[in-house]
Amino acid sequence: MLHDASKFYESWPATMNMAKSKGPDIGKSFGPFFQGLMKDGGEGGLSVKSKELIALGIGVAVRCEPCIYSHVEKCLKAGATSREVMDAAGVAVMMGGGPVYTYTPVVAAALEHFEKTGLAAAHG
Repeated sequence: MLHDASKFYESWPATMNMAKSKGPDIGKSFGPFFQGLMKDGGEGGLSVKSKELIALGIGVAVRCEPCIYSHVEKCLKAGATSREVMDAAGVAVMMGGGPVYTYTPVVAAALEHFEKTGLAAAHG
């Protein structure tokens, strides 16, 4: 498997815009749901970083490449380190086994992409 993170991040906005134009009600329904849940939980709630790490783990567990790429980026923007991102992927592997393990290169490719752009520390 080859994972070209740069190509994904370059093409994803146009891909989603096309999907939104073909099915605008899907985005109009999903967007507020996502935005309502994926914000800081306030006192006693989960932080955005924690929620994104959970979302990443689920993306890895269900073997969804766009989910993995999207949530690696969101994890890093929420302040997660590369180590925390890989730990979340590791928990997914522990729960899902070998088939899930084969998706850790997607996580690594995304981290490598963001190490080049400066969003992720190479050894963070």
